Amino acid sequence: MGKKLLAPLCAFVLATGCVPQGKYDAAMQRAQTLDEQLQEEKGARAAADAKVRQLEEQVKGLEEKVAGLEQDQAALSTRLNTAEARLTAGAAERRALEQKNAELTALNEELASSRRKLAEAKEALEKRSAEYESLAKSLEKEISEGKIELSELKGRMTVNLKDKILFASGSARVGKEGQDALAKIAEALKGVQGKIIRVEGHTDDVPTDPKGPFPSNWELSLARSMAVVRSLQDAGVDPTVLSAAGYGPYQPIAPNDSPENRSLNRRIEIVLAPGAATAGR
Repeated sequence: MGKKLLAPLCAFVLATGCVPQGKYDAAMQRAQTLDEQLQEEKGARAAADAKVRQLEEQVKGLEEKVAGLEQDQAALSTRLNTAEARLTAGAAERRALEQKNAELTALNEELASSRRKLAEAKEALEKRSAEYESLAKSLEKEISEGKIELSELKGRMTVNLKDKILFASGSARVGKEGQDALAKIAEALKGVQGKIIRVEGHTDDVPTDPKGPFPSNWELSLARSMAVVRSLQDAGVDPTVLSAAGYGPYQPIAPNDSPENRSLNRRIEIVLAPGAATAGR
């Protein structure tokens, strides 16, 4: 639900004493974060739409110039044909016609370039939306249950999975529920083109058991991201576009001051970013 709906509801629930202040604050903070992400996404989409409109206006202006030059070219051709007997005047007219032809050629090349850019901009905008909608549809149940969050901002699409869906506490082995969720994600990712897929592991700030298999949260976060990468590869995702990263507790999305916030920080993010061939576009 949106921030404007969540705030009154949370305030009512807090006032009746049903929810502790910490949970209310966490919910409000999460709602604010989601609202800010939504506003950034709207801004990014508005900028893409503005770029498309600008290119359309540029193409329209160039087409008008081409039409004018074609009219000038026709007029000069007529004048040249009727002035062949007048050598001096005819030479001047010919030079003018050649100049117009050169201008027309240059404008046609600029028009073709602008049309290509417009087509690429429209295609990129439609492709991003199609990929987002496809992934959102395939994960509709998990998203509605709050197990998975999906966002898209500035060409980066992110699938955020809570750690409890994938792993038992302190473990880097993907459980049955996690395997099912990753299988659905993998099915959607198989059709993605021109993207790199980076799996990022994050933990809270609670130290790991020094006697356990992971000396610190660094190793735990990396082991978990590697486990997800292996699951995606096993499910058919191209391994040449997969990579893994572990960030430990050092990129939290909420303060580590409550069990609820620590749960938010314990997460796996699957990030889809432009590949090397498309990053400069």
